[in-house]
Amino acid sequence: MTLTLTHDAFPLAEVFTIARGSKTEARVLTVTVARDGATGRGECVPYARYGESMDSVADQIATLPESVTRAALQDLLPPGAARNAVDCALWDLEAKKAGKRVWQVAGLPAPGPLVTAYTLSLDTPDRMRAAAARNAARPVLKIKLGTADDMARLEAVRAGAPGATIIVDANEGWTADIYADLAPHLIRLGVALVEQPLPAGQDGILAEIARPVPVCADESCHDRATLTALRGKYDVVNIKLDKTGGLTEALALREAAVTAGFRVMVGCMVGSSLSMAPAALVAQGAAFVDLDGPLLLARDRAAAIRYEGSTMGVPEAALWG
Repeated sequence: MTLTLTHDAFPLAEVFTIARGSKTEARVLTVTVARDGATGRGECVPYARYGESMDSVADQIATLPESVTRAALQDLLPPGAARNAVDCALWDLEAKKAGKRVWQVAGLPAPGPLVTAYTLSLDTPDRMRAAAARNAARPVLKIKLGTADDMARLEAVRAGAPGATIIVDANEGWTADIYADLAPHLIRLGVALVEQPLPAGQDGILAEIARPVPVCADESCHDRATLTALRGKYDVVNIKLDKTGGLTEALALREAAVTAGFRVMVGCMVGSSLSMAPAALVAQGAAFVDLDGPLLLARDRAAAIRYEGSTMGVPEAALWG
């Protein structure tokens, strides 16, 4: 088997801002594996929050033997972006060699379309209200908060999109006191979910305070090994393949989370359709879906996933799986 790695960049339609900074392009690593005339691909988005960079992830992938199997991969690399790209490429290769779709290889039901949240990046209240108004027809809007004036931003988004379901992502930017102060207003404004209000590792207080709005673990949830520590603190877990280290662990985490009584959200980094395709399998039946990465791009890959408004179509085999 041959394994190759390329650095790719996709320009964003607009500047994308969260509490940690802004970006104008999605920079990804693409892994291609080839064996016996078949080719599989996978994509990852290295994330500085987890100590990753394009170079560090590429270095991890370079340590793998070209004969690596999906089973062996789970022990050769830790959960994270590097393992994700290779794991998904190996799933794609296995499906291509078998002449089947990945869900058939995995023994899963055929996937259907998904309704995804659409993310509004962090901005001034006036600009966020205008962005909400432009996207008011979308059923679910996710808004990035985590700085001063969050209440004004939330009020502005609700005014701009009075009928949309709202998810708030604080990106670890709040304290317990801020969450407690905002909670009544979150209820008043019809917020359905709050993602990671407190920093990972400093979220124990969530087990001791009221959570009138469901709270979702994002930075606190990576793979099954992190699940036990979330009990009593979170109501929902956000599964992202760049955190789990691929589709293999993501499917296992979903099963373990549901068994443990958590609801599931399936999210993404800002990447191309190649990142979203395997995540779509995990998102089937999820309580919350946040796979809007391609909607934020000015340019996507060939054979890209089709989105009609906020409805995400089933990925084609020409793209992945």
